[in-house]
Amino acid sequence: MKFTEGMWRLREGIKIDWMGNVDKITEKESDLKLLLTKPLRHRGDTLNSATLSTTITSPFPDIIGVKYVHWTGEEDKGPHFELNASQEHSSVRVSKTAEQVTYQSGNLTLNINTTKNNFNGTFAGPTGKKLTGHSFRSVGYVADETASPYSDGLYRVREGHTFAALDLGVKETLYGLGERFGPFVKNGQTVDMSNEDGGTSSEMAYKNIPFYLSSAGYGVFVNHPGRVSFEAQSERTTRVNMSVPGEFIEYFVVYGPGPKEIIEKYTALTGRPPVVPAWSYGLWLTTSFTTNYDEKTVTGFLDGFKKRNIPLGTFHFDCFWMRGFEWCNFEFDKEMFPDPEGYLSRLKAQGQKICVWINPYIGQESALFDEGKKNGYFVKKLDGGVWQWDNWQAGMALVDFTNPAACTWYASYLSKLAAMGVDAFKTDFGERVPVQGVKYHDGADPARMHNYYTHLYNKVVHEVLQNDLGDAKGCLFARSATAGGQMFPVHWGGDCESTFEAMAETLRGGLSLGLCGFGFWAHDIGGFEGTPSPTLYKRWCQFGLLSSHSRLHGSGSYRVPWLFDEECSEVLREAVNRKLEMMPYLLSVALEAHEKGTPMMRPTFMEYPEDLNTWSIDTQFFLGPNLLVAPVFTDSGDVSFYVPADSEDEGEWVSWFDHSKRYKGGNWYSEKHDIKTLPLLLRPGTYTAVRPGATSPEQGGVEGIEVLTVGTVGGEGVQQTIRLIDPAQPDRVEMDLRVESMPNGGVEVSGGKIGVRVL
Repeated sequence: MKFTEGMWRLREGIKIDWMGNVDKITEKESDLKLLLTKPLRHRGDTLNSATLSTTITSPFPDIIGVKYVHWTGEEDKGPHFELNASQEHSSVRVSKTAEQVTYQSGNLTLNINTTKNNFNGTFAGPTGKKLTGHSFRSVGYVADETASPYSDGLYRVREGHTFAALDLGVKETLYGLGERFGPFVKNGQTVDMSNEDGGTSSEMAYKNIPFYLSSAGYGVFVNHPGRVSFEAQSERTTRVNMSVPGEFIEYFVVYGPGPKEIIEKYTALTGRPPVVPAWSYGLWLTTSFTTNYDEKTVTGFLDGFKKRNIPLGTFHFDCFWMRGFEWCNFEFDKEMFPDPEGYLSRLKAQGQKICVWINPYIGQESALFDEGKKNGYFVKKLDGGVWQWDNWQAGMALVDFTNPAACTWYASYLSKLAAMGVDAFKTDFGERVPVQGVKYHDGADPARMHNYYTHLYNKVVHEVLQNDLGDAKGCLFARSATAGGQMFPVHWGGDCESTFEAMAETLRGGLSLGLCGFGFWAHDIGGFEGTPSPTLYKRWCQFGLLSSHSRLHGSGSYRVPWLFDEECSEVLREAVNRKLEMMPYLLSVALEAHEKGTPMMRPTFMEYPEDLNTWSIDTQFFLGPNLLVAPVFTDSGDVSFYVPADSEDEGEWVSWFDHSKRYKGGNWYSEKHDIKTLPLLLRPGTYTAVRPGATSPEQGGVEGIEVLTVGTVGGEGVQQTIRLIDPAQPDRVEMDLRVESMPNGGVEVSGGKIGVRVL
């Protein structure tokens, strides 16, 4: 939120008490407490001005938190992000001189100038080089009279905001802030944290994460679930201005130095994703949204895939598996599915996984509405009645997930579906949550619950699948999220249009979300709104099957390939088989996401941060560390992509499709691809475990695995290790394959009957 008009003036009706002086310093164990005031010229300046009580903490080495509080008498109604902290964190060091207090955590140091009327702070890395900090007039309390244009006697009613600004350096660029579909580089943008159902072609976002990553080697997380506002070089061109409505703001600076290290430390604080079942990496097909379908339609789709020999892993029943106006009643529409238990049983017998659509709303016509109303399971109005809305389902109510009994009630219906054979729930919505005139069971602040609601919603559903199906045997397909939501995978990108432009903005959203610790991500292949052209469908299939998770979905038209043309079936079959072949590699990448928070789909700079050309690229990505993917965003097949380079000569990159095509790092390439191929390159000096001819993502064992090596893996006698994951237990390493470079450029793999292909 902008409070100023240029460098010198404030907006009409805005008053800011700027902090410019450290009045008091107190140490308590590993915490440091300061009292910040305005500059004090004489005793009279202690009157008629705000102060900020400041606490500096460190939950983990290399992470420093700063909390500024204006009035401490405010009742804290929550909610709060569930953050982790080290139980044996002993790296904090506090030192003081006459001019400075220093707070050090691991390799990160905060130096605070304590000389009179000269408050400023500098975060520095291990070499002492400044990362960011607070300079002149960068911390304060804002009183906004324009929001409440009336007085209460002597007192002018104001809306308060707590404000902090962090410095930006020359050429520094910012990324993240959730799944944002606009420009990948966030400099110059105003970004407000408010989960909204806005599609992918607007500044709104389904997944707002108050965390950004800087090219300067650090990240910043604002610990507030409400409407945090970021002015990323958009109000002051040398700063990120951060503000929160209310009486406090708390942020954590996370030192890297590289992008992977930043995300690893950030997810240690906010949580990491569990492993997801191996079957979830196969192709998902949905009924689409408003299309007409029944048992015959679904069976026809499944038969069509079998006829064309296209492996299909999961079938998803979208909204109208339930009767209209009755979402959610968690019952199959008997007119369309007269024997749902029997039908699901027959699908399961064919090896089909099943997903059904749900949302957290209960329409007035649902058989569950009266039950929820009677027992107090819904969010209420201030007068005690049920909050209702017509803007989705007629008279819908919102399940109150702050009420443990409501959680148990909602989960009980999902458990019945799991018992019928449902393996996954598409947790749609969670963004249409009121902020005024409502109250929650636990008294939570509705404004702070707006974004946090989705966390409770997805957590309840995730726990049903964990408890009913066992760890790693079920998963979500979630649309909305906030910080910590990465613990309840998988997430998908929401409602995109059926255009190449929407395909590109979808990728930007996924890469931005991955930089916030979300390891698994998907999107609507073919686009949601509209009907894709055959060419767009084929190109999106290629992109979608090189994403972490892959789902065909649309709004008013089906997404089965033969409705476009039969070549679509060929392209889709090849794309699915290619992903199945990659499964040994993908499972190892997924385990890294679980262990370190590193996303499976990564921006180019995450693998090559030292190559400055990579920091602005948003039309290509890495799938794990070894595979560079450049989707084709044109009808003509023309595509440009950048092959990165590091300080050492790695050797040549190799095309997945044509091993004779070689690429030298540090160069841009322009190519024209036929409909069967795209730029998919293997990184030099790497080894990638694959299973040619695989027919299922759950196919295990060593037999049939090959290792693709690109150039030499290292000097003669150098060993490296491939982690081979058991698909039945994807959180466990089945065995380590040892790769050793041999004389004359040969490569040997030990650990079973493993083939080697040197490319």
